[in-house]
Amino acid sequence: MPEQGQRWTTLAELGRDHHNEIRDDRGLVGIGTEPSFAIGQRALLVPHGGGNVLWDCISLVDDDTAAEVERRGGLDAIAISHPHYYSGMVEWAERLDCPVYLHADDREWVMRPSERIVHWEGETLDLGHGLTLVRCGGHFVGGTVLHWAEGDALLSGDIVQVIPDRRFVSFMYSYPNLIPLPEAAVRAIVAALEPYAFERIYGAWWGRFVPRDGKEAVSRSAERYAQALRGR
Repeated sequence: MPEQGQRWTTLAELGRDHHNEIRDDRGLVGIGTEPSFAIGQRALLVPHGGGNVLWDCISLVDDDTAAEVERRGGLDAIAISHPHYYSGMVEWAERLDCPVYLHADDREWVMRPSERIVHWEGETLDLGHGLTLVRCGGHFVGGTVLHWAEGDALLSGDIVQVIPDRRFVSFMYSYPNLIPLPEAAVRAIVAALEPYAFERIYGAWWGRFVPRDGKEAVSRSAERYAQALRGR
């Protein structure tokens, strides 16, 4: 949050002095807005048969971005980890003619209802082609990650936060306020991920990437976190 507070804008105004950069991100296609906007996250195109699923979302969608996504197979769906990345999801869904999958536990945070939004329930949702949404909770009650079986990867948003030391990850209730999660919530995240194998973890920003041993990194990080809470 800037010291001077929030300033509202429009999609048209944003597009006048910002653009989207589309580039390879460790084998996936990343889409991020430049200059950095809001908290600076980037979205990812994940292969889904002959199309793609857009994982997480950014605010700006313009003609050039839409054309490039269509050239790469278009969107079969948008799936979002938690409300901080809802951003321009309705504009993206309407522009690229696809549904948006959000966990029903976070329904209260949707400020722009749309028929495009699918509020899924339960602990997992199979999107097909080896993509599975997994509700982990934690950062938000409906906090979700995406397991990509073919890529041996977990796309974690900041439900599982990739930190500078790539041997570890971390977990928080509130990142800007530095409020931790209780141990039980972290254990629940680990339990939700237990059925899934993954070597790599893609975080929410450019460069936030665990290249190997991802599942073990989650496990060892949870143990370290729990011991810190206990004062060890």
